[in-house]
Amino acid sequence: MGEVTELLARWRDGEMAARDALLAVVYDELRRIAERQFRRERDGHTLQATGLVHEAFMRLVGQHAVPATDRGQFFGVAAQMMRRILVDHARGRRASKRGGGEAMITLDDELHVPVERGIDLVRLDEALQALAQLDPEQARLVELRYFAGLTIEDTAEVLGVSPATVKREWTTAKAWLRRELAGDA
Repeated sequence: MGEVTELLARWRDGEMAARDALLAVVYDELRRIAERQFRRERDGHTLQATGLVHEAFMRLVGQHAVPATDRGQFFGVAAQMMRRILVDHARGRRASKRGGGEAMITLDDELHVPVERGIDLVRLDEALQALAQLDPEQARLVELRYFAGLTIEDTAEVLGVSPATVKREWTTAKAWLRRELAGDA
């Protein structure tokens, strides 16, 4: 059992010290996920990676139940939480500026969309919600691969499928998202 999985189990058993120790163990990786998210954001974003990590972790520990049972699930949930925070922030900016200044991200080479083509985070979130209605597993796969940065193998482990299935579903999800986002343009 890995250290993160062990700490999650101890936290689930009511040991609050394990919850606190978890932050120390996962902080650097959460920071990398947040920095990865910010590389896709517009310049001059008012949130910072450190703040995003802290806000996501506070939301995670504020849940009534332990948010995951193992390392892969934990980082998937953390990435999803970061995405929600960024989307909420983008919606707030959009509302305050009547549609101007929305947070722009780039679907880089992972989705094989040219770097110069930016899409706003709210539209990406809406597309992922639509994908989740059609295929919840593909939407989860996108969160794990794109937002959490998990490898094919780690994603397969979290989802309980083979790496070949992940590769096939990843290709399908990317194509669907490209088509959905191009239709919104």
